[in-house]
Amino acid sequence: MRLLLSRPLPAAVEDRARAEFDTEIRALNTPMSADEMRRALAEFDAVMPTLGDAFSAEVFGHVPRPRCRLLANFGVGYDHIDVDAARSAGIAVTNTPGAVTDATADIAMMLMLMSARRAGEGERLVRAGGWAGWHPTQMLGMHLTDRTVGIVGMGRIGQAVARRCHFGFAMEVRYVSRSAKTLDFPANREGSLTALAAAVDVLVIAVPGGPETRHLIDAGVLAAMQPGAHLVNVARGDVVDEAALIAALEAGRIAGAGLDVYEHEPEVPAALRALENVTLLPHLGTAALDVREGMGMMVLDNVAALAAGQPLPNPV
Repeated sequence: MRLLLSRPLPAAVEDRARAEFDTEIRALNTPMSADEMRRALAEFDAVMPTLGDAFSAEVFGHVPRPRCRLLANFGVGYDHIDVDAARSAGIAVTNTPGAVTDATADIAMMLMLMSARRAGEGERLVRAGGWAGWHPTQMLGMHLTDRTVGIVGMGRIGQAVARRCHFGFAMEVRYVSRSAKTLDFPANREGSLTALAAAVDVLVIAVPGGPETRHLIDAGVLAAMQPGAHLVNVARGDVVDEAALIAALEAGRIAGAGLDVYEHEPEVPAALRALENVTLLPHLGTAALDVREGMGMMVLDNVAALAAGQPLPNPV
């Protein structure tokens, strides 16, 4: 079984990959080029792509008889892979659900706190030598306890965020989702996204990426939010209309935002970087060693199943 890993991975994952398969590890941390993707499909039995590796219908079309039988995606989101085109080429696609849930929810909570309590702004103030000392009205933000959180997408990650908000901060939980959910905590399902946006203090985005959710958070949704509300995005960058968000932040129509993802990642607009009322993280959602090891092991479990002729554990 010949395997290509499209990025360097934690040592434990690379060691297992080399021990179990004929493994090539790409040395670069940048997305694969079209030529690299075509070679991957032609020369390997299984490939581990990840965010930015755009396995489009066009790429599959250039390799009419691929050797590859599995794209074992490193990550839960797979909107960079044309799954229908892969299946038409006889290639299965898997992902790494579950392994990313808690780590991503933790980042959402960190962004909620940083934005609401102006932590990023305060950290920059101290580093710049501009802090004149404590006083009673210094950098007053929003206390999250007993506030209302709105979850856009009540899947695994959305539920993990909501659970932390309810049990950890006594927050009222409201949500929108394609279907009603049976939950182990109280939550109210809203009839529309704009109704949700208007009703909450923090709006957290946790939907999958892809054409169906592109610019789901647009100028209309942002206009519906309360002036003191905060937006948090741990989904995909293009779920938010970034230009509309910048306009809302610049005009003070919402109080702040916390972002871990960007519409044209890794490019972050200068206008966004210049704002004090936004917290910006470099896509840290799953950036913890044990989490990335777990994701890598899940990738290899799917490759091992393919090699053994067994059902794939995590098909999409």
